[in-house]
Amino acid sequence: MLIGILQTGRAPEALRPTHGDYPDAFARLLGTTDFTYRTWVVCDGELPADPHDCDGWLITGSKFGAYDGLPWISRLEDFIRRCHAADVPLVGICFGHQIVAQAMGGKVEKYPGGWVAGRTEYDWGGETVALNAWHQDQVTRRPEGAEVLASNAACENAALLYDHRILTIQAHPEFTPAFLHDLAETRGRGVVPDALIDAAEARLDAPLDTAVTAGRIAQFLKTREVA
Repeated sequence: MLIGILQTGRAPEALRPTHGDYPDAFARLLGTTDFTYRTWVVCDGELPADPHDCDGWLITGSKFGAYDGLPWISRLEDFIRRCHAADVPLVGICFGHQIVAQAMGGKVEKYPGGWVAGRTEYDWGGETVALNAWHQDQVTRRPEGAEVLASNAACENAALLYDHRILTIQAHPEFTPAFLHDLAETRGRGVVPDALIDAAEARLDAPLDTAVTAGRIAQFLKTREVA
């Protein structure tokens, strides 16, 4: 199954020799047994011609805001709506989660409570799921018809499902503890409050539900079902 990765941002340059870029992280997360990958660097203006160019799509995280008004963002929103209309499965992560909501009629804003950083627990249908998070923006009003799959006190719309066609997650299942540590030190200090970074680094050894979430994403791309 060919998955098109719509890359909307880049990992910090200093981290790429060790961790690779965002498409590499998703290939590691989902593996190469059931999937092959092709990347379009959307933030550089690249965009597929047709939703059927791949069997499924995945939108990465980004340093940009969904509301930034950049030309490539509006073109990506149009492609998201075309994917939904064409019934081609799409997954959005962090910025991907937010841009899908905005494209489908929801609202994205900076969370008044500030940054969410590091290992974060969510209620996923009664199950506690822990994932690494790194965001200040979030979906504050979900689109009509979007079903909430996961939430917590700081993020009501932490995972959304759109008609079994689009699955989006606010957290970063592709972020390993080592990557999160290096990201915090290279991109976080001076932007994210030091107390939050220190607390996130103190939780680096705590268990994550990465494999469970990767399985859910893979299952959705292959079957449109979400456990």
